[in-house]
Parts: sequence; C-alpha cells; structure tokens
Amino acid sequence: MVTIEEQIKEIEDELSRTSYNKKTQHHIGKLKAKLARLKDDLELRRSKGPKTAGYAVRKSGNATIALVGFPSVGKSTLLNKITNAQSEVAAYRFTTLTVVPGVMEYKGAKIQVLDLPGLIKDASKGKGRGREVLSVVRSADLIVLMIDVFETNIHVLVEELRTANLRLNQRPPDIVISKKNRGGITVNFTTKQSTLDEDLVREMMNEYGYINADIVIREDIVEDQLIDYISGNRLYVPAIALINKTDLVTKDYLKHVEKRIKGWRVVPISAEKDVGVDALKEEIYGALRFIRIYMKPQGKEADLVEPLVIKDGSDIGMICDAIHRDFRKNFRYAQIWGKSARFPGQMVGLDHTVRDQDIVTIIVKR
Repeated sequence: MVTIEEQIKEIEDELSRTSYNKKTQHHIGKLKAKLARLKDDLELRRSKGPKTAGYAVRKSGNATIALVGFPSVGKSTLLNKITNAQSEVAAYRFTTLTVVPGVMEYKGAKIQVLDLPGLIKDASKGKGRGREVLSVVRSADLIVLMIDVFETNIHVLVEELRTANLRLNQRPPDIVISKKNRGGITVNFTTKQSTLDEDLVREMMNEYGYINADIVIREDIVEDQLIDYISGNRLYVPAIALINKTDLVTKDYLKHVEKRIKGWRVVPISAEKDVGVDALKEEIYGALRFIRIYMKPQGKEADLVEPLVIKDGSDIGMICDAIHRDFRKNFRYAQIWGKSARFPGQMVGLDHTVRDQDIVTIIVKR
C-alpha cells in the first residue's frame, strides 16, 4: 500500500518535471490541490499521534511578536535589549532551547516578545524541533524575521513558514463558498481571471471533496490562493525583516546585502551595540497597527498620560471589552472627542469605530 509520504513524493517529483504552460495548467492545478490536501492529511495524522513535549506560552499584553531566525543571529541579545527578559546569550548555535518571553513597553503598549529556538531548513518537517517552534509562531500577531549580515537567505525562513501554512504580509483572497445539496459546483467570477477558468476551479474543488457548492471569486487569483482558501487552515500574519550585526560590515556591504533581500523592506540594527533598536521598536509598533485612546471619566478631565492601546479598526464595544467584562452588558452610550467624532462630545453606540488619539467617555447603567 502506498503511504501518504510516498504519494506526496510522487506528486512533488511530477510537478518538478512538468513545465507550466497553457496545456499543462489544468493538470498542474489538480496536482497542486491534491498535494496540498495530502500534506494537510499528513499533518492531521501527525497531530493525532504520540505527543512530544512542546512549548507552552501564555499570551499577554496588547500583542505578541515572535522573533524568527536561524540559530545565533542575535535573537536573545535583541530580546534583552528591548524587553525586561533575560535570555541566555552565547556565541554558539542553539543557545535558546526553550521559548523565552519578555515584554516591550512602547508608546503605552505592552508587547510580548518571544525569543524562539533557531529555525533551520526542514524545520517544518520536524528537524531541530521545528514543529514545536512553528506552533508557537502561529500564535503571534507579528513575525519578526531576523537574519545577520553573514547569513542572509531570508527566503529559507519564509519557505519554512509557508510550509507551516503561514502566509506573510498577505490577506485571504476574496472568495465565498456556499455548500448546497445538489446541482454540482457553480463557479462565478466577478472579475477577469489571468490563470483560472471554471473547469479548473471545479477540478481543484473536487480534489478537496466538494461535490455541490457555489463559489464566487471576486478578484484575479492564482491556483495557490484558491488552494489556501479551500484548505481553510492558512494563517495570514504581518511580518517585518531585520538585519543584525550591521556594525561588523561597511555601509557599502550592507547596501549590497539589502539589495539581495528582494521583496522585503529591512530594518538594519546592531543589537550588541544598541544601534537601530529604537527604529525597530517604531517599526514593530506601526506593523501592529495600534492606536491610542484617552479615557475621560464622566464629569472629569481626560487622562492624557496613560492611553488605552487598542488595534486600529476597533469600536466602542471593543473598548468596553478591554476595560471590564461587564461594560458591554451595562453599556448605555459613549461620548467622543477627536477625529472620529462629527462634533465634540458626539453620542455614539457600541459599533462606532474610533480613531487614533480619540477621547472617549463610556456611560454604563448603575
């Protein structure tokens, strides 16, 4: 009997032998869908097998970021510079054998930073306890990809994260699938497609067991995006990249390194010399899309010293949840001063979206 691993190897070999063109497009699309399904099945089977000791981390603060990089790129040194943690630092590989958390306080936000054991090639297949590390990365609100000036192959890290179903700096494709009892698969495109057609979409959905369903695709996508959506287990996470140990090279060498890292805007730092660390904090804060809200108790002055830090796009209901679990239940109305208000002191409800540096008064039932 052919194992799942053998089936995966056969499909990967066939994909590597097959040139992509108009004639092979459907065949490759079906192979990709079948390969993704088999890998999902294999991962599900492994998750039900004997449990190994993992890394348990309790999330805290306004957000959690994960430092992801090869061994000995300076993650522990950086953690010690930007947080209250003390992670062991040494000039040899695999110093960090567990997850070390710390808290970075910046502009009123408390950001949990996780120093993780170094990732290596094939970590997603379990090498170097890679699966345990990646399981922690999946819980992060932001991934910081960390390389140094002498080992700059950031794409190895990106590929390991991709294999672990993490999609960096992407968003889910604009697709809607509705199951039905009969009628087969109906495909509707609301915009012109560069690579997909109705037959290919049906074939790829069949590979995932869809027999009767309506699918609406509202943007121009490729096969991999369709597979990601059908799989339903992909995580879309923001990420930033940084280069460490820049104090050891010249400016010209650093420019050469930055050019080689295609597709990424990188933050150059030297954690050891504390160079560029403040710029990195600002980059992290911006990537997490925080806003600051100042609370004003009824009949009193607003507290302009300690803001409430929340995610951009939050509404009054989310502010209530952040203050106390009973506030939403007992909510009467709120008053707003600032950019989101049509006029100072506007009365609003739970669904009113706030903006950065708004002043808010919450009125609850007594």
